[in-house]
Amino acid sequence: MRYVIAVAETGGFTRAAERCHVVQSALSHQIARLEKDLGTRLFDRTSRSVRLTAAGEAFVPVARQAVEAADRARAEVEAATGVVRGRLAVGAISTVAAVDLADVLGRFRAGYPEVRISLRMGMSEELIEGVRQGALDVAFIGLVPGTRPKGVRVRKMAHGELVAVVAPEHPLAGTEQTDLRRLAEESFVDFPTGSAARRQRDAAFEAAGLTAEAPFEITSVESLAKLVRANLGIGMVPEAVAGELRGLHVLRVRNAPTREELLVWNSLGPSPAAAAFLSGLGIDPSERSQRSGRSERSERSA
Repeated sequence: MRYVIAVAETGGFTRAAERCHVVQSALSHQIARLEKDLGTRLFDRTSRSVRLTAAGEAFVPVARQAVEAADRARAEVEAATGVVRGRLAVGAISTVAAVDLADVLGRFRAGYPEVRISLRMGMSEELIEGVRQGALDVAFIGLVPGTRPKGVRVRKMAHGELVAVVAPEHPLAGTEQTDLRRLAEESFVDFPTGSAARRQRDAAFEAAGLTAEAPFEITSVESLAKLVRANLGIGMVPEAVAGELRGLHVLRVRNAPTREELLVWNSLGPSPAAAAFLSGLGIDPSERSQRSGRSERSERSA
């Protein structure tokens, strides 16, 4: 199953064999044996490409779950003997501000050198789904206040307003504060339509009866800063993030959009490595999700 997953993820038998540290013939032989046992082919092979068959598409997600369960069982046994091993797969949005992620991961590695740490940056929706499916152990996400994703445990880490960022030559660069009506006259550099990051801004403008165009859609705060710096549009980011964007002017906004930064982990409970990571953040790994005082809403899909 590990070999099948590797081929599916790398798109080829040679690269999969390199990832799994085996010779290609051995990997191909094992996959052929599995296909014989299953009575169907998992891959369509040509001289130029390797693609999953319909059966392969159905097999790979279940295989991932089985492999992860085996890894989890091994980690639980080792943890019971006092050694935390296994993996810690962390997801994070590019605007995470509630923690210094590099510092947190560095301290965790120093305390648990036997754990394999990985980090995936992405949009909140895909990170939540990664936690649900077990591909990620924990994820730092940002949502419209009051929104709570289903199928995961949740801890609110921070709540704050967004600020506007403009190029130094922009007309608004000579002011310290503005309002949504003035910003609605501008073109925005923003995250994709329908994403959690985009909804944070859209919700505030809609509540004020305003709309704003965003002809430039990006997926990282670094790209946002580059386009705003080129004076192609303006952006809105959390205040803590804005302070790290060099060469941009920051404005406070009256009735500004707000967001909650959340940490999520699997509703079935964390692995030993994830439990240690949560404990390091002062979170009881067994705690139930924190709920908003308002009625709970599930996050909308992108």
